[in-house]
Order: sequence, then structure tokens, then C-alpha cells
Amino acid sequence: MNFPILSVITFLPFAAGMLMLAMPATRKNEVRAVALATAVIDLILSAWVYLQYWLGDMSGYQFIEQYRWLPALGISLKFGVDGMSAPLVLLTGIVMFTGVLISWGDDDPHVMAGIQDRPREFFAFLFLLAGGVFGVFVSLDLFMLFFFYEIAVFPMYLLIAIWGWAKTREYAAMKLTLYLFIGSVVALVGALVMYWTQYQNTGILSFDMIQMESAGFSSAFQYAWFLPVFFGFAVLGGIWPFHNWSPDGHVAAPTAVSMFHAGVLMKLGAFAALRVGIMLLPEGAKQWSWLVMTFAAIAVVYGAYIAFVQTDLKYMIGFSSVSHMGLVVLGVSTLNHNGLVGAGVQMFSHGVMTALFFAITGMIYDRAHTRMIPELGGVAKVMPFATIGFIIGGLVSMGMPGFSGFVAEFPIFMGVWGRQWLVAVVASISIVITAAYIMLAIRKVFFSDMPEKLVGHISPITALDKVAISTLCFFMIVIGIFPAVMVPMIEKGVENVLRLLGGA
Repeated sequence: MNFPILSVITFLPFAAGMLMLAMPATRKNEVRAVALATAVIDLILSAWVYLQYWLGDMSGYQFIEQYRWLPALGISLKFGVDGMSAPLVLLTGIVMFTGVLISWGDDDPHVMAGIQDRPREFFAFLFLLAGGVFGVFVSLDLFMLFFFYEIAVFPMYLLIAIWGWAKTREYAAMKLTLYLFIGSVVALVGALVMYWTQYQNTGILSFDMIQMESAGFSSAFQYAWFLPVFFGFAVLGGIWPFHNWSPDGHVAAPTAVSMFHAGVLMKLGAFAALRVGIMLLPEGAKQWSWLVMTFAAIAVVYGAYIAFVQTDLKYMIGFSSVSHMGLVVLGVSTLNHNGLVGAGVQMFSHGVMTALFFAITGMIYDRAHTRMIPELGGVAKVMPFATIGFIIGGLVSMGMPGFSGFVAEFPIFMGVWGRQWLVAVVASISIVITAAYIMLAIRKVFFSDMPEKLVGHISPITALDKVAISTLCFFMIVIGIFPAVMVPMIEKGVENVLRLLGGA
């Protein structure tokens, strides 16, 4: 196939962002239309890539494109997807599409929905972030992976500091940026050392990660550099104890940015930690997996407990994300088939689930002007569609059979049990805590009596909101009922990881 579909998926958001910046600031609806059209095209293309991979032999890297950029330094624009990255490309398309719908706005003057202030600049920065995310998931060149990684992190500061929650946006934006840039610099140092060491071992100057897989890094080298590389990326994955930036960033961000932040940006950190840390330094991964597993188990239980005691709905979801991303890293740390497959499904499942949670929380806040759980109630009477969506997201979060959360979490716990049964027992505490805070939130926010000050002030959600909720719920239900649409694909990606680990 000659059509450069991965390049189109990656660079289309950049082109659309430039086009929107060139449009007059007063043409807000035209800007929104361009944003929606771009998001629809990218969703269709990413779904097409996913389906073609799924319907094919699902082996190795496919849709490979390579364009030499700086041959003297071994830097190429090399794209391709495998069974681990193809679902994440689809996830990014889904969150991009629903994020645009949620940001559209509402004609009701009492509803502060969507982005009314400078939508042109907002969508341009949001698409810059989206293009960076796509670039990381499809890059097979380590230099370009870092390039897109930094592009994805940079717009977050502006999106939160300009359009975020006024009370904490400057603090949260700076905190997030410092954490993520420090983490990426540490990982970059490790990557450059890998680049030069490969040159010394093979005489080849190349950032090609497939080439690096056979670079012959010594065991001592891998033991020394695995932790800086893995944790440098895992900071963006919200790994304990470097998670502190994440809930503040979630809460301060506008709704669509929270959806991107938790839905795909945190997956960026986990994916890069797996792709660069574990797949290029497998001996180091086996040496230090116990430490990664320990930190991940703490994140799972700690995040769930802190979510349980929150009174702010958005903070509850933010700490829930720390717990669920802990499950991803926990699965990765097992270095076995079950754990890695579960982690791959969990990245997709949690991305869709948390995007849904933040979307519905944004709808409630835009109408009630509060996110405090004790101040809310009776929302189901006015927003029944959003209520159903939140309940479905809650069932996914609890790992209920029939939904994508169960398909993800059950293999993770199976994998952890195979490595260290005590860690599995400790981490399973989070299942009970998660069920508790989800059910309490559903009862209080949606089904208790509506406070008098909210009566008559909460309006129904829009048709675009319903499309966004339906889209997100669709994927969680389909994967839960028909796991075969995703699990075999991820298993093929895991086979390559296990091959590099020597059958670990």
C-alpha cells in the first residue's frame, strides 16, 4: 500500500491547526466546523488502520513509512504500528472526536458549556497536542518519538493556563509542565546514551528502534539505564511517587483537555516506557521489575483510597486515573503474557472510560457551576442520558464482567498472581474501594434529592453531547461483550515484547 496513511493521521491535526489560526477570530462556528471535520477524518483513518490490522495477519509492524531526514545522524521519520500501538491510535482518534464535540458550546446563556473564549486558538493548540500524541504512537525512530513526545507535552501548559479553572490553572499548568519536562529530560539522557552505545557496538549511527533491539547492550548497561529511561517516561503515566502533578492537572484543565490528559496523554507515558524502556532494555526490565511492580501496586491502592475520600467529583476521577494507570504499569511489570495483554487492553479501556467521566463531569459543572459532590443531587431527572453514561463508565471502572474493564483487569491480576501472589492480593483491595466510591458518587450526584438552589437551573445536555457519550460507551460495551475485536491484536504485539524478553 503506497498511501502514507500514518503520516496523514499524524500531520493532519497540525495542518488543521495552522488553517484555524489563519482564519478570522470572529468566525467561531467556521473554526469549530474545521475542527470537527478534521477530527472525523482522523477518526475514520485511525479506525481504518485498526480494522485493516485486525482483519490481516496481525503480525509485526505494518503500514511502515520511512523518510530520511538527517541520514548523517541516523534520524528518519519512520512510522509503523503493531498490535500494541494500533489500538492507541484508534483511542486518540476517538478522544479527539469526542473532545471537539464536548467543546462545541451551548446556545443556552445559563450554560457555560464548550469553549466560547478564543476557540480558534484553543482548537489549534488542542490539535497540536493530538498530532504529537499520534506521532508518539506511530514512531519507530527514537529521535522522532522524543520529538513528538515534547510536542504533545508543550501545548498542555497553554491549554490549562489560558482556558483552565481560574482558581488553580497557573499553579497546575506549571506543576504539570515541570514534572513532565524533568521526566522527559531524564529519559532523553538515557536514550542518547543508548544511541552512542549502539554506535560503539555496531558501528551504525541510527535512532531506528527496530535496529536498536539488536544493538547488543550489555547486561550491566541495561541494569544501569533501565530505571532512568522507564521512570522518565512513566512520570507521564502517573506512576507513584511521581504522580502528584496529575490530579491537579486534571482538575484545572478544561473538559476536552482533561479528556486528552487522562484519556491519551497518560497512555503516552506508559506506552513509551514499554516501547523504549522494556523493549530496548529487556535485561534491565527483568532486573528491576520488582521495583516497578512495588510502585505500581502502591499507586493502585493509594490512588483508589484517595479517590474515595474526595468531595470534588473531578479530583475523584483524577485520583481514580492514578489507580487505574497503576494497573497498567502493574501489568507491564509482570513481564508475562497475561499481564502485558491486560495492560494493553487497560490502556484503551481506561482511556475511553476516563474521557467519558471527564466529559460528563464537565457537562454537570457547566450547568450546576459546582463539582462538589455534597452540593449536587438529582441530576438524573434532568440529564438521564448523561446518567446512563456515567453508570456505564462506573461499571467499567469497577471491572464488571460484560464491559471492557473486566477484559483488561482480569488478565492483569492473573499475570500478577503468576509473578507474586501477595502483590495481587494487596492490589485487589482497590477493586472494593473503587466500587465504593463509584457507587457513592452515582447515588449522591444522580439519584439523591436535588438541592433547592439547583432546581430549574440545570438544563438537558445537547445532541452533540449525546453523540460523544454514545461513542465512548459503544467501545467500552463492544470490547466487553466481544473481546476478540481487540485481545488477539494485543496478544500479537505482546508476542514481540516477550520475544525480546527471551520468553520471560
